[in-house]
Amino acid sequence: MHPQSSPALAPEGTAPADGELSSTPELAPRLPGFRGSFAWGLVRALRPRQWVKNVLVLAAPLAAGEIFNAEVMRPTAVAFVLFCLSASAVYLVNDTIDVEEDRRHPRKRFRPIAAGIVPRWLAVAMAAVLFSIALVTAVLLTRPELAFVLSSYVVIQLAYCVLLKNQPVIDLAVVASGFLLRGIAGGVAAGLLLSQWFLLVAAFGSLFMVAGKRYSELVLVGDAAATRKTLKEYSASYLRFVWSLSAGVAVTAYSLWAFELGETQEGIPWSTISIAPFVMAILRYAVDVDKGAAGAPEEIVLRDRVLLCLGVLWVATMALGVFDV
Repeated sequence: MHPQSSPALAPEGTAPADGELSSTPELAPRLPGFRGSFAWGLVRALRPRQWVKNVLVLAAPLAAGEIFNAEVMRPTAVAFVLFCLSASAVYLVNDTIDVEEDRRHPRKRFRPIAAGIVPRWLAVAMAAVLFSIALVTAVLLTRPELAFVLSSYVVIQLAYCVLLKNQPVIDLAVVASGFLLRGIAGGVAAGLLLSQWFLLVAAFGSLFMVAGKRYSELVLVGDAAATRKTLKEYSASYLRFVWSLSAGVAVTAYSLWAFELGETQEGIPWSTISIAPFVMAILRYAVDVDKGAAGAPEEIVLRDRVLLCLGVLWVATMALGVFDV
C-alpha cells in the first residue's frame, strides 16, 4: 500500500490535513508512561478539570448572603460533590455514545474512551454507580429536592447525548440548562428561596457561555465541522447574535438586582459598584470568545489572570453589597 493511502495520526491539539479524515477512524496513539495507563485513563474519563463548573452551586448562597452560615454551607458543599459525581456520570455516557465522532476530532480522539484505554462497558457501569451514589446521598444528607434537580440534570443531558444535540437552538438551551441547574442545586440543597433576578442572570449568563463555546468550536474546527452536526446549522454571525443578546439580558438583569439592593443599603453602595467588575468580566471573556479561544470555558477562566482578578473583585464587591458591610 502506498504510504499516503492511509491517514496520518495527528498530534494532540492539531487538526488533520485536508483529505485525511476517514470513515473508519483509527485509535489515537497512547501517551507514554503513566499518562497512557489504564488508571490515569479512568481519572481522565471523569473529566475532573470540568468540576470547576460546579462552583456555581455556591452562587445562590452567596447571592442570598448565607455563604458563611454553617447550616447552609454543609448541604451546599454536599451538593457540589454530588454534582461532580453526576456530571462525571454524564460525561462517561456521552463519551461512550460519541466514541466514533470523537475519533474523528483532532483533540477529542485522545479521550480515554475514544482512544480505547477505557472500555465502553466499564464507562457505562461507572456512570450508573456514580449517579446512584449521588441520588442516595442527596436524599440522606440534604433534601429530596436536590435529588430531583440532579435527576433532571442527568435526564436532560442524556437526552442531549442521544437526540437533542442534533437540534439547532435546542442544543444551546440544553447545555445552558446544565449551568442553570448547578446554580439552582445550591439553593435547593440549602433550602433557600431563589430570586427572579438570580434565575435570569444564571440562565442568560449560561447561554452566553454556551454560544461562545459553539462559536469557538466553529472557528477552530472549520471544515471538519461534521464532528458536531449542529455546527453546520450555525453561522458565525448567528452565534455572535446569541451571545450578544444573552450577555445584554444578563447584564441588564444583574444591574436591576444591584440597583434594587443598593436602595436598601446605607453607606457605600457596594452592590451598585459590583456592576463594573461584572460587566468588565463579561467583556474580557468576550475577547476570548471573539478569538475562538473559548471552546473550554473552564480553561479560559483558570488561565486568564485578568479575568480571574475581575472575578475575585466582582465576588468581593457583590458580597460586601449582599452583607451590607
